[in-house]
Amino acid sequence: MDNELFLQENQIELNEIIKPFQKELNRRQKLADFLKQCMRSAGRNDFLRLDELLNTKLADQAVAEESLNGCETIFTRLREYSKTEVDKYRIEFISDLSRLGEEAGLTINIDFPRISILKGIEGEINFAERTTTINKKVLKSIDPRRIITALTKLKKQLYDRPFEPRSYIDGIYETYAKLCKKRNVTLGQPVPIQEFYLEYVISLQSKAFFTNMDKGKFKGYSLEQFAIDLWRYFDSGIGGTSAGLRLKISPGRNYALWLLDSTGERQQISTISFN
Repeated sequence: MDNELFLQENQIELNEIIKPFQKELNRRQKLADFLKQCMRSAGRNDFLRLDELLNTKLADQAVAEESLNGCETIFTRLREYSKTEVDKYRIEFISDLSRLGEEAGLTINIDFPRISILKGIEGEINFAERTTTINKKVLKSIDPRRIITALTKLKKQLYDRPFEPRSYIDGIYETYAKLCKKRNVTLGQPVPIQEFYLEYVISLQSKAFFTNMDKGKFKGYSLEQFAIDLWRYFDSGIGGTSAGLRLKISPGRNYALWLLDSTGERQQISTISFN
C-alpha cells in the first residue's frame, strides 16, 4: 500500500471517530451560548428577550441536561418575573400608543397585537421579535413613537392627497371600456383584475414617458393605493360614474389581487366590471 492511500484511509477513519464527539461538543456549546444569552438578558433587565428565550426548546433542553442541574428552579423564577414584566409593559405600551396617536391626530384601533387606523392601514406588534409589521412592511422596533411615525407617514402617503371620487371612477370606467374593446368583449362583462390594474397604471403615464421610458418618468400606483382609492370611492356614496354606471368587483382566487371591497374588508378580487 502506498503512503498516500495509507494516510487517506486513516484520515477517513479518524473523521468517523470524531463525528459523534464533535456533534456532542457542538450541542453542549449551543446550550452554553444559550445560558450566556439568558445571563446577559437578566443582567440588562431585558425582560422581553428573557421571556422569549425561556420559552424556547433550548430552555427545555437545558433543564433536561444532567450537567446543568439547577436550571429548572432558576428558569421557573425568571419565567414568572419576565412574564409579569411583559404583561405590565404591554399595558403601558397600549396606553402610550393611544396617547401618542391622539397627539398625532390618529385614531388607533387596538386589538392587541393587531392595530389599525384607517381602512387599508393595519399592523401587528410582535413583542418577541421586537418588530411591528405595518401593511406587510417590517419596522424593526416596538417603540410607540416610531410606530406612530410610520403610521402617520403611511396615512399621508395613502390618504392625505386630493381625491375626487367621481373623476376617479370615471377614469376607472374609461380603462375598463378600453380593456373590453381590446379583449373583444361586450361592455358589462367582467375582465381580469390583474390585467385591468396593468392597463390602469399605463393610463396614468405621461406622453413623455412613452417617448423615453426612463424610470424617473414613471408614475407609480401601488396596489395599496389602488385598494384604498377603491374603498374611498365606495365610501363616498356617489353611486357610480357620471353616466350612472356602477362598479362591481368580484371575489375569486384566479389571477386575483388583495383589495378592499365595498365594506372596507380585504379580500381577493379576481374581476372588475360596470353595469
